[in-house]
Formats: sequence, C-alpha cells, structure tokens
Amino acid sequence: MPSFLCVKSIPNSALEKQPWDVGICLGKYLAGLLILPLFAVTVSYAQAVDPLDERFVARLLEVVAAEESTSAAALDELSASWQMSYVAPLLETISLTRNRRRVIQIFELLRTNTGQSFDFDIQLWYGWLWHQQYEMAPEYAAFKASLFATIDPRFRAYFGADRNASVRLDEVRWGGVLQDGIPPLRSPTMIAAAAADYLDDGNIVFGIEIDGDARAYPKRILAWHEMFVDNIAQIPIIGVYCTLCGSMIIYETQVGGINYQMGTSGFLYRSNKLMYDRGTQSLWNTLWGKPVIGPLVGKNIQLKRRSVVTTNWGEWRRRHPDTTVLSLDTGYQRDYGEGVAYRDYFATDALMFNVPDLDMRLKNKDEVLAIILPEYPDQPLAIASAYLSDHQLLHEEIGAMRFVVVTDNSGASRVFAANSTEFVDFDGDDTLADEQGQLWHLTESRLVGERGQELIRLPAHRAFWFGWYSAYSKTRLIH
Repeated sequence: MPSFLCVKSIPNSALEKQPWDVGICLGKYLAGLLILPLFAVTVSYAQAVDPLDERFVARLLEVVAAEESTSAAALDELSASWQMSYVAPLLETISLTRNRRRVIQIFELLRTNTGQSFDFDIQLWYGWLWHQQYEMAPEYAAFKASLFATIDPRFRAYFGADRNASVRLDEVRWGGVLQDGIPPLRSPTMIAAAAADYLDDGNIVFGIEIDGDARAYPKRILAWHEMFVDNIAQIPIIGVYCTLCGSMIIYETQVGGINYQMGTSGFLYRSNKLMYDRGTQSLWNTLWGKPVIGPLVGKNIQLKRRSVVTTNWGEWRRRHPDTTVLSLDTGYQRDYGEGVAYRDYFATDALMFNVPDLDMRLKNKDEVLAIILPEYPDQPLAIASAYLSDHQLLHEEIGAMRFVVVTDNSGASRVFAANSTEFVDFDGDDTLADEQGQLWHLTESRLVGERGQELIRLPAHRAFWFGWYSAYSKTRLIH
C-alpha cells in the first residue's frame, strides 16, 4: 500500500487502547484490521425502486475481490458503464483495499472518467465529490451495508434501501472503529472531590448540575470514551464528546416516553460523531441531536439539550465543593493523563476527516461558544471564545429571546435568559449588577436577584469553529 494513501483512523491492534490517531496510513492499519477475508460476508441485495443497474452492488464488490482476474473484469465493466454514482462507492473501496496495484487502478479509473486529477489524495476526491450534484444510485445503500458489514456485521443494519436518510449518504464516512469500538461509559463510577487525587486544578472538566446534583467529567477521560450514559437527578442523560469537532453536549435521552439507548456508531458525518440507538440502529447526528439515517428519520424526534460548562477542576470544585467526579476506575485500561489522548490532533489546525466547506473567519479549531435555542432552531449563533475573554458580560438576542453570556475569570462561559434585565457589571466571579443597581448571584442553574427574581440558564457548549460551521453553515458568528 503506498504511503501516500493515508486516512485518519486507528489500527485494529489498538482499538481498545488508543483513540484515533492522526495520519495512520491505510496499509499500516488495514494489515491488522481485516482479519476475515474482505468479502466473506454474503452480499444481500436490498430491493430498490427502478434500479439503475442490477449488477451495481456485485460489480463494485468484485473490484476488491481477491482474484486479480475478477477485479480486472469488474474495473473494465465499470469503465464501460460509467456513471457518476460510481464515485462514492469507489472511494469507499479504496479505503478498504490493501492491494497497492488495485488502488492505483481505481484511482486511474476515477481520473479517466471524471476528468479530475487529485493524485492519490482521497480527501481531495471527497471534497470535489461533495460539490457535485448528488447522484446516488438506489443500490448504493445496499452496497454500503455489504461493504462495511465485512468489518463489523452490525454495520449492515445502518444502511439499506429501506432506511430513510436526511443527509447525503456519501458524506457518512467510516471512522476506523467498530460499533462502540470507542467504548461509552455506562453508569460510570463517580467519586467525591476529595478522593480525586489524580486531578490537578488546571485539568479541563465538563461540569454539569441538575437539580443540585453537580458532577464533573474530566476531558482526559472522556477523550478516550467520547460518551457517558447515566441518570442524573433521575433524568436519563448522555454526554457526547466529539473529540474531532471539539464539542461536549448533554442531552436528555427520553423523548415521548421512550428512552433511547445510545452508543458510538463508528461513523462520522462532516467530521462529527454519529451516535446510534440500540432499538432501531438509526444513526443520530451529535450536533443536531436527532436521527439522520434509519426508521426514526422524519418522526420529529429531537433530544433536549442540557447546560454544560467547560472549565478547570480547581474552579469547578471551588464552586461546587460537594461535586462528584468520574473515577479512574472505568473498567478500561487507558493512559488517562492530561492531554494524552488526541495530542497530535489538538496540536495543529489540520483536520482528520475533511468537510465540504470551511469558513476562514476563524481557524478550524478555534473554540466558539455554540448556542441554538429550541424556539429558534434556524438561528444558530457562535461566539468566538477569544471574543468572550474580552467581553465577560455580553448581551445578545436570538429572535425574541434576550440573554446574557457571562464569562468568568477562568474563561468559563455560561448563558442566562435576560428578559428585560440589563446587566452593567460583573465581578468576574459570581456577582452581577443590573442598571437599577440590584445585585444578582450567579449559580450553575440560574441568576438570582436580591428580591428573589430568577433568570434561568440556557444550554450552550464549546465547539471547534469548523465543526459547528459544518453542521450549521448559516450560523451567525460574533468574533
């Protein structure tokens, strides 16, 4: 396998030990990943309405067949019957092909029939494809199901002609791990703050408080697991940390009387982690909080967001001395040192998986405070964290909702409804003053005025700019 064929993924030998690494070359990790013959799984053909080609799935699978003669015949057949809908599946076969000569032949087929030349850079090929008119053969979903079922049979359930999709299927890319290959923490062990001697004051934590139950989830642990599933104050909750797009979001998982049991799908959409639910194997967009592929699509299901703050352990513990925090006893062997997981990825502005469009007003991995209100889902807002550092008290509005963003001296930002109140001063800690001279106390869930008035906390979270923009391209940006 040529060294220039690199995807950002994980070697099989490290599936239980390492998070995705930056720049692992295809040949290096696939040598250990595909333990079974690539197409040992029997192909099943999903029914498609007005199929473009009865040989579509078989022909594409034959491209990566073990026998050279079978593959060569399939490549000739593809060239003779060329259609743009071949591009996406061919790129996916490249990602799973260990035969160097075969890979070169596939790229040559793409160059000859598209007129494009991106050498062997699969990221550039994807970027070009996503800016073309979307041409998906009805059989593409069945092909995708069959292809990726050779890696993990559970992947077959994600795709198929009978499963609805609200996103482009060719933008759904395998992240290099099996289903729950990055294992979620389910009902994780929490310990008292005094017992958390593994944490230094400067360590980054994600802080949550629901009905007085304050909990801290260190980034150094969640970077290895990317999800926790728990009950907080009797409310079923998931915390989803997408390391690639830098977002930690808290959702309630019960909707309409159904508690959706979530896990890590192993796939990405625009470099954004896709979740799955155990009941239907539907794929859910992490940043949107709703299903995008599967039987739940179109059923108006939306997870409710909860507040979370990104801060440091010393600051969180000072504000919440009775907090609990994740124990190192997770049931997994990992190096949970601060900054260990994804060190190389976080150290540069480069992406591991490319996205269709970037907005250069900020660097890719500049942090923003992301706000989207359920009353105004079409009016997302991003505020650069650097801007908030210089504007610790910021009044803004979305639709008819007025709110105030309060950023303390540690750099932690919280958003509260303001209604008609105009704040004029903040001490950088826990006290605000309004234009009438009344003092307000900042708590995790609300601002409390001297006369007992309350202004509730609104959900918001940190994210990398590129990730938020990829999910909400019409976002307003303050920077």
